[in-house]
Parts: sequence; C-alpha cells; structure tokens
Amino acid sequence: MKLSRIAAAVTTAAIAPAVLLSSPAFATDAPGAGTGTTPAAPTAPDTDPEAQSKADREEIERIIADPMSSAYMREAARKAIADGPAAMRKFVETDQHHIRLDDYRVLITRLLHNAGPSLKKGINEILDKDKHTLADLRTFYNVTQHELRDVDNQVEISKLIHAGGPGVKEAGKKALKGTPADRTAFLETGFRLARAQDDRVEVFRVLSTAGPVLKEGIYQLLDGNPTPEQLRTFLESTQHQLRDQDNRVKIAQIIDGAGPELLKAGRAALDGTPADRTAFLEKGQHEARAKDKKAQEEKDRTEQGKDQGGQGQGKDGQGQNQGNGSGSGTGTGGNGTGTGTGTGNNTAPQGGSGSLATTGADSSTTMIAGGAGTALAAGAGLLLAARMRRTAGQR
Repeated sequence: MKLSRIAAAVTTAAIAPAVLLSSPAFATDAPGAGTGTTPAAPTAPDTDPEAQSKADREEIERIIADPMSSAYMREAARKAIADGPAAMRKFVETDQHHIRLDDYRVLITRLLHNAGPSLKKGINEILDKDKHTLADLRTFYNVTQHELRDVDNQVEISKLIHAGGPGVKEAGKKALKGTPADRTAFLETGFRLARAQDDRVEVFRVLSTAGPVLKEGIYQLLDGNPTPEQLRTFLESTQHQLRDQDNRVKIAQIIDGAGPELLKAGRAALDGTPADRTAFLEKGQHEARAKDKKAQEEKDRTEQGKDQGGQGQGKDGQGQNQGNGSGSGTGTGGNGTGTGTGTGNNTAPQGGSGSLATTGADSSTTMIAGGAGTALAAGAGLLLAARMRRTAGQR
C-alpha cells in the first residue's frame, strides 16, 4: 500500500512541470512587432506527443493570424507546420524568436526614412550595439522612437516660427506649449492652415505694387476662393511669372525712341532672364541713360567747337583782293584838241585791313592820274596854238 502511494507521488511530480509550462498562464502573446508582449518560452517535452504537437500547432496558427507578424514570420510558421511535430517544436522554442529579432531590426531601420536628427542618432545607436535583446528593440520601437521624434518636432516647429508670418508664429508657440500629439498635429495640418492665413495677407501686399498683368492674376486667384496650396503656389512661382510679363512691357516702353546705349541694354534684358529684366529696371536703365547723356554732351561740344572755328576764319582770313584805277582827260584850245587816258592795275596783298587801305589808295591814284593827263593835254594844245599864231605874224 505504501509502495503504491510513493509511486503515485513520483509520477505526479514528474508530470506537474510539463502541465504547468503548457498551461495558459505561461503561454506567450503573439510574436507580432509592436504588440509589447513577451515571446513564448520553451516548453518541456510533453509526455503525450499528440497533445504537445496540438499545442504547438495552435501557437503557430495564432502567430500566423497576428496582423503584426511579418511575411517572413508567416512563411516560416507555415513551413514548420508542414514539416511536422519536430519542426513545430523547434519553431515555437527558438526560430520564432530569431525571426522576431530580425523583424524589429527591419522595422527600426525603416524609421530612418522620415527621421529627424535626434531619431536618426538613436536608431544608429541601437542598431550598432554588438548585443541587443529583443526587449531592447521592442522598447525602442514602442517607446523611445516617439520620444526622440517629439524632440525633432520641437526643433522643426521652432524653425517654422522663426521664418513664418504672424499666424504661423501664434499657432506654433501654442503647439510647443502643448503635448507631443499637439506638436504632431501642428506639423501635419496646423502649420498648413496657419500659413494660408499669412499667405492671403501677403497676396494683398503684392497687389499694392503690382503691374497690370500681375493685378489681373491676383484678382482671378482671390475670386476663386483659393486653397492653401494654391495660395502657396501663387506666391512661390505664379506671381514671379506675371511680374516678369509686366517688366517686359515696361522695358519695351522705355527703349521706344531711346538712345543707343539704352536701346542696346534694353534689348539685351528682353533677350535675357527674368533676373536680367529686373536688374535693368532697377539699375541698368539708369546707367545706360547716363552713357547716352555723356555721349550727347561730347557731340554737342565737338559741333560747337567746329562752328566757332569757322567764324574766326571768316573774320581773320581774307582772300586775294584786286584794285583797278583808270583816268581820262580832254582839253581844247584854239584850233587844237588833245586827249589823254591812263590806266593802272594794283594787286593788294592779303590782310585784314590792308585791303580797305589799298582800295582807297587806288581810287586817289586814279583820280590824280586822270587830272594830270588832262592838264598835260591842255598845256600841249595851248603851246601849239601859240606857235601857230607866232608863225602867222611873221609872215
């Protein structure tokens, strides 16, 4: 009787560990990533192979059904079922844990895609460790990554506040004082809406200095009840295209009838980039006008000098001047008549007032010569008449 009781006690002690380890209290949660559960612990061989195989199969099927299980995990689980009880036992005890470790490494690596500086640094540190347990990776993925991401969000919001308008500054400061969820919401939607308010104000500011083409574009934009994205696109690109069209019109008006330098600079701006046209309107046109003005002043001085030189030559330089004088005289007396003529040519040298003096001298000489000739002719006639009367008396 005592021997049978001892045998029963020994049998119970041998079976108890297997029953306890395979009970629900020691079963692990699903091996999916991000579930926060502990992996299944290896179980002692069941005295009933069929019962152990059934338990392993149920555990593997639960892993396959878990939406957090990776494709590789599901594939390995199905293969274990297909390979039989020994493969299932090995999968439950060891394989699933190795696969889960690799899955977390993959999930953490994928976080690098949209990570900020703090999160990138944390990812590199956790993956560079020579030894990291499944618990380390799980904690990083479920907790640490969100803490580091919030640090990056705070830095990003501070940058947006610094460069943003009044609306962005107000909403951003409010998010910084809130929770991590508030900061995430600001970056995902709040910033977009706050910036749209600032953009609308900026559009009206642009309108105040816009040309005809740009003004028409702004009116059309505002009449269409624009979205935040449309307002941003208009300010970042459309307004510059329309402003350039206005600049082209201005330049065409400026070079119409312009001087050589202004015309040359204006045509070069029209053939260039929008930046070239802006530079011409702000500075280039004034420089070209100054060059044209300087060239015109030099031309005027040159022409004025030529005119003054021509007038001086007309006053001081004279051509050749010729003077002619002539005289004639007649006389009568008794029966005799006498005539006498005289001519003289005088060529005066070039000179200022010398020509006038020469002209006067020629006239006096002509008159004197004419008088002398007349007197000589008259005297000869009187002498001839006296001789004739003396001859006649002697006879």
